[in-house]
Amino acid sequence: MKKNIIVLGTQWGDEGKGKIVDLLTPQVAAVVRFQGGHNAGHTLVIDGKKTILHLLPSGILHPHIKCYIGNGVVVSLPDLFAEINTLKANHVTVLDRLFISHYCPILLPSHIAIDKAREQKRGATAIGTTGRGIGPCYEDKVARRGLRMADLLDENFLSLRLKELLEYHNFLLTQRYQERPIDYQATLDELLEKKAFLQPMLTDVTASLAKHQAKQETILFEGAQGTLLDIDHGTYPYVTSSNTIAAAASVGTGFGLLNFDEIIGVTKAYTTRVGAGPFPTELLNDEGQYLANKGHEFGSTTGRPRRCGWFDSVALKRAVLINSINSLCLTKLDVLDGLKQINICISYKCDDKEVTTLSAGAKTFASYEPVYQTFPGWQETTLGIKDFTALPANAKNYLNAIEKIVGVPITMISTGPEREQMILRT
Repeated sequence: MKKNIIVLGTQWGDEGKGKIVDLLTPQVAAVVRFQGGHNAGHTLVIDGKKTILHLLPSGILHPHIKCYIGNGVVVSLPDLFAEINTLKANHVTVLDRLFISHYCPILLPSHIAIDKAREQKRGATAIGTTGRGIGPCYEDKVARRGLRMADLLDENFLSLRLKELLEYHNFLLTQRYQERPIDYQATLDELLEKKAFLQPMLTDVTASLAKHQAKQETILFEGAQGTLLDIDHGTYPYVTSSNTIAAAASVGTGFGLLNFDEIIGVTKAYTTRVGAGPFPTELLNDEGQYLANKGHEFGSTTGRPRRCGWFDSVALKRAVLINSINSLCLTKLDVLDGLKQINICISYKCDDKEVTTLSAGAKTFASYEPVYQTFPGWQETTLGIKDFTALPANAKNYLNAIEKIVGVPITMISTGPEREQMILRT
């Protein structure tokens, strides 16, 4: 196994990254989250038991693995505490292995209120956010008015910054959106109440990772959401509020670019997305419903049904380009079992021209008509298969075609939700 590895999504999120991080974790010393917030949802199924993590790195389920939340992550303290308590109730130790950057932005109740009010006001043009305040929190970070974890350590400074910030938030809530204001004192008291509990976990994540590097220990960097939701490179404006691509692993932790060795892109055997936005290969028919039902395609964070469509190799090639992906993990192959034929989008038609490269702008993206290459399906089950040679011939042909079209090897294939339901080709 290479030293420092980034695992990220290549589609619109929900690709199954949590399982892959969980699979690789026994071979590493530390797992790091570097962007996003509790709008992420990484589902792990171990011995039939499902665990959904929103803020904590997926490596937290492994004892003796150190877990870090980097400065690129926005942290909702109530949700962090709820997640820690849930794991504690299931006999998973967290407090002695979890470390949080001093520089993480703090997500407040007012961020959530603004997020929900804004989406409601947009009506039919709503972005389709999770309503968890992620966007407004990142806005405050960029505007240099937000609170950070380090601010909790100075009560006077915290109280002054919070008062100024809530005055701004409450102006928006009451004047712009005609919503109730958020109480300053209650918010301050809640932050101060959590200070003593949080203080031992706050650390210089960059320095900590440098120590692992000095010991030649392997570090795993876990992305949230997916490449096509990147604030700069995704289907803007129907994107998340952070950079979801590989470069964000450095920005969101302070770990130097030359320290990374491998970038693994996780992709489903088909395509899904949650919320609004263009989706060229979407299936609004019985085949789409088949994928949704068999794949249990509901958002792990919001419970919203996911839109389903055929595999989009054009979008995947763009993700490979943006992230410098050098190996792929394909998940949910078993969901395709039973289909008579399966399509791969190999190009788009736009204004009577064939397009083989993806332009990320949503307006252009929405005008793309997919061009498909059709493959025969397979009636045998692939569920739980652990050996590539044991796959049905048509399943192997499908996977080989994806490798050839995209130009990146598929080194891991997930054939079910359980940790051990995996084909490893390296």
